[in-house]
Amino acid sequence: MELHDVWFVLIAVLWTGYFFLEGFDFGVGILTKLLARDRAEKRVLINTIGPVWDGNEVWLLAAGGATFAAFPEWYATLFSGFYLPLLLVLVCLIVRGVAFEYRAKRPEENWQRNWEQAIFWTSLIPAVLWGVAFGNIVRGVKIDAEMEYVGTLGDLLNPYALLGGLVTLSLFTFHGTVFSALKTVGDIRERARKLAHTLGLITAVLAIGFLSWTQADKGDGTSLVAMIVAVVALVAAVIANKAGREGWSFALSGVTIAAAVAMLFLTLFPNVMPSSLNAEWSLTVTNASSSPYTLKIMTWCAAVATPVVLLYQGWTYWVFRKRIGTQHIAKSH
Repeated sequence: MELHDVWFVLIAVLWTGYFFLEGFDFGVGILTKLLARDRAEKRVLINTIGPVWDGNEVWLLAAGGATFAAFPEWYATLFSGFYLPLLLVLVCLIVRGVAFEYRAKRPEENWQRNWEQAIFWTSLIPAVLWGVAFGNIVRGVKIDAEMEYVGTLGDLLNPYALLGGLVTLSLFTFHGTVFSALKTVGDIRERARKLAHTLGLITAVLAIGFLSWTQADKGDGTSLVAMIVAVVALVAAVIANKAGREGWSFALSGVTIAAAVAMLFLTLFPNVMPSSLNAEWSLTVTNASSSPYTLKIMTWCAAVATPVVLLYQGWTYWVFRKRIGTQHIAKSH
């Protein structure tokens, strides 16, 4: 396996980690409207991700940075062609981070309500847009012989990509609901489990439709295996949630995300960004990659830094592993 193939796999792993981790905290942000009944319950939900949401975003920075360094042509075409959607995602992530930090800085109800609204919308919008973006990457976009995107914003809003956006929205919300059931106690935990059951069924229908469409258009034997794993894990997650096994349900919803991302990258390879105008104009792991020397240096750096990051993030989750409920919320805020 060449180094550019290795880095294609590593970038897929980074996106998997990002969607697994940021997926549930996007879902929790959405649940501040769907699940929480009052201010105390909103604070419980926000507190479940309070110690970890910023660490989860590191995976996005790593995925973007790795793409820039390993596949500069892919990075340039992607970020120029998808400029407006990715800018909107960036703005949402900035506002979302500010909302988490500023929400409790003042006691006024309007102040806190406005920041809670911001948390909801800046969780929902990226959850949709990431699905739309990856749907377009897999489907193929208008790339010319100069490796430049020549389509319009409207071209990105096609039925396949929009279905992908609905899948990521529903899957992340389900993932976040299961996480909320895993991390809370009392009435909110029971309601989270009931909501997760409904969301899981909706997600299963949407995911089967999207993954089947992907398999029919781009798939092969290996992508079919990944699709089957994703669907079986999702159904098992719904069943485990129904049985009150929140830990298993959360792990299985994570397997669903990992298998779905794996399927998308398997259908892409050896392309990184297919051209819908001419297959010969597609960006591939070969024509979009950096030099072998650059990739070699990156590989050594990743080998040193990645275990440190994983150990630190794992330690963070271990420290903040306890369940919380409204009884743990101070009355003064």
